[in-house]
Amino acid sequence: MSLMNTRSADVGAVDELVPSRYALQVGDIDVMVISDGVLPITAATLATNAEPADLRAWLDDNFLPREVLDWPLNVAVVRSGERTVLIDSGLGTEFPDFPRAGQLALRLTAAGIQPSTVTDVVLTHLHMDHIGGLLVDGLRNRFRPDLRVHLAAAEAEFWESPDFSRTVMPDPIPEVLRRTAARFLDVYRGQLRPFEAEYEVAPGVVVRRTGGHTPGHSIVRVESGGAALTFAGDALFQPAFENPLWQNGFEHDPVEAARVRVRLLEELSATGEKLVATHLPFPSVCHVAVAGSGFRFVPAMWDF
Repeated sequence: MSLMNTRSADVGAVDELVPSRYALQVGDIDVMVISDGVLPITAATLATNAEPADLRAWLDDNFLPREVLDWPLNVAVVRSGERTVLIDSGLGTEFPDFPRAGQLALRLTAAGIQPSTVTDVVLTHLHMDHIGGLLVDGLRNRFRPDLRVHLAAAEAEFWESPDFSRTVMPDPIPEVLRRTAARFLDVYRGQLRPFEAEYEVAPGVVVRRTGGHTPGHSIVRVESGGAALTFAGDALFQPAFENPLWQNGFEHDPVEAARVRVRLLEELSATGEKLVATHLPFPSVCHVAVAGSGFRFVPAMWDF
C-alpha cells in the first residue's frame, strides 16, 4: 500500500490538532516525514563558536527565543519495492524532562503504518534522540524478528568508548547519551548490519557515512525517476544555511562536521534536490540555494 494513501482504522483516537506527518513521492518511492515532537535546547548550543551578539541577532531575525528554544525531531518512513525503511526513531519515552518528544509510536499508528511492516531501520547515528524510539516497549515488541538495523561500523565502534572532549553539552547529557547508546547496542546487537562507507538498503535508498557530527554519522539519499531527496540527519541544523561554520555543541568533531556541512550544502545547491533533516522545522522538506557566501533555506511547497 502506498504511504501516500495509508489511513488508520481508528485515526480519530490518535488524531491531533497539528500536522505530524507529511507524505511525498520521490519518483516511484514513497516517503513520509513524521514528527517525533520537540524538545527544549539551550540556544547557545546551536553555535558554540559564534559571537554571542551574532547568535542573538540570528535568533531575533528568526523570531526565536534567546535562551531556550524548541528543537524539532523528524524521522522518515520510506517504501521502496518490497522494503519499508524507518530512518531514525526519535527520542523514545524514557526521558520525563522532554514530555513533548517521543511521539513516534503514536504517530506511526495515526499514519496507518504498522511496525511489523518495517523491514529495515537506518540510523544516522546513535544519539538518544535518534535511537530512543527503538527502545520503547510498546514499539520494540511490535517489530518483526528479522528486522535489519543499518548503521556505520565506525558508529558502533565509537560508542563502545565514546569521546566527549570536543563537545559542549549541558550536564548530564553526555552520560545519558553514553548509557542510552550502550543499552541500544546491547538490545539490537544481533540485528545490526554495519557498513563501512555506503550501502543500498532498498532500491534507490542509499545510506552513506559522512562522519563529523559523530565518527559514523550518515545520511540517506533516496533517488528514483530523476528525482532525489537527502535525509541529512544531524549534518545540518537551522542556523547552518546562513552560517555553515557555526559549530553545534553536540558535534564530536566540530571542525570535520563543518567541512561535511559545507560540502553537503554545496552538493544540494548544485543539484537542486530536496532535503530533509532531523532538526529543521517540520516537515523540513526544502531546497538549498546559494546566498552570497552562505546558503538559503527554501521551503518546498506542500503538495496536497
